[in-house]
Amino acid sequence: MAGQIRVLLADDHVVLREAMAELVDHQPDMTVVGQAGSGEETIAQAEALRPDVVIMDIAMPRLDGLAATRRIVAGCPGSRVLVLTAHEDMEHVIPLLQAGATGYLPKTVGLNELLDAIRATSRGESVIPPSVASVVVRHLAGETKSAAEEELTPREREVLCLVAQGLTNYQIARRLCLSTRTVEAHLTHIYAKLGVRSRTEAALLAQRKGWIET
Repeated sequence: MAGQIRVLLADDHVVLREAMAELVDHQPDMTVVGQAGSGEETIAQAEALRPDVVIMDIAMPRLDGLAATRRIVAGCPGSRVLVLTAHEDMEHVIPLLQAGATGYLPKTVGLNELLDAIRATSRGESVIPPSVASVVVRHLAGETKSAAEEELTPREREVLCLVAQGLTNYQIARRLCLSTRTVEAHLTHIYAKLGVRSRTEAALLAQRKGWIET
């Protein structure tokens, strides 16, 4: 059906994957377009199906979720990756966000929260549980700063701050009296200047720079 969020499920646990597929397919605004049990299979299906959202596990055979995420972000720019994993330590989460994943959720998440996260991910919004967001920000605080940060225009900084506050492109456009297309163009320039590939990375960088309150 037109307008539905097209979801690709990647998890090597068949029972869990099929349970998620049944849940997603029962939503009027979502449909499962494919399932994969390995990293290589996930990449192949993402390239063939071009889903809106890939729900990605970390621990998978024949290429793990981190490597698969990198490949999908690079080769399927219209597909966004939402990591759903049993690994909640920062050693696993942070590399995935740096690889371009739009968000992360633990497998202990509730069903409604998962569905909301899929919808948010499809809109390009960051999905990071509050319990780990501050830890991620502190971890990245020690990273080397990019000289490109200083190249942001005042308007781009303004857009970035609103992104970091969780506003959608539509909300930012209303706030700044701009068109949604103009906001999208600003975000494209911001990503290029900061060397990031997602709203999540951009928002975390804005927090680290002190452009918003953490």
